[in-house]
Amino acid sequence: MAEAGRIIGGSAKGIRLVAPGEGTRPFGDRVKESLFGSLETDPAEPLGGPFLDLYAGSGAAGIEALSRGVPSAVFVEHDAGAVRVISRNLERARLVDGRVVRERVGRFLAGDGVAAGGPFTCVVLDPPYVDADALAATLERLGTADGGWLAAEAVVVCKHHWRWEGPERVGRLVRVRSRRFGETALTWYRGEE
Repeated sequence: MAEAGRIIGGSAKGIRLVAPGEGTRPFGDRVKESLFGSLETDPAEPLGGPFLDLYAGSGAAGIEALSRGVPSAVFVEHDAGAVRVISRNLERARLVDGRVVRERVGRFLAGDGVAAGGPFTCVVLDPPYVDADALAATLERLGTADGGWLAAEAVVVCKHHWRWEGPERVGRLVRVRSRRFGETALTWYRGEE
């Protein structure tokens, strides 16, 4: 089975994760270090509350967050094989505060955020690079949704192909920075009232 890298910090540091298959692009160590370095030093403490991993794949982002002490994480993934892999990775890391939801992200976000475990202080979006429309639609839903999806100063981070440039503002989400890692890039958004 393909590997999805390792957990780089926290209680499960060093545990190797498995990947759902060849079509996934797991978070590389350098990308994870940048992402979690920024989240851990953020004065709004985005890792102090519930974490939402959308288009979860192997679950690497949410599992890293759980290892670093977030109180809970919800993993949303439609592919049945990937859902099994996330559950397996949670078991390997001995992390019990993760809930895996097999559903399409758009349908999941059409529900109630509080009932889903929110409001979330941090959300990571990692849709397939070929589906930039899904990334834009998910950002739109999060930025304009009522219903308890995002905490007041929530951080939403998009992992995407470097050529995609997200909007400056989407509803109450404001783009605050981007960073490129080869073909991969991360773009951070922050919630504003």
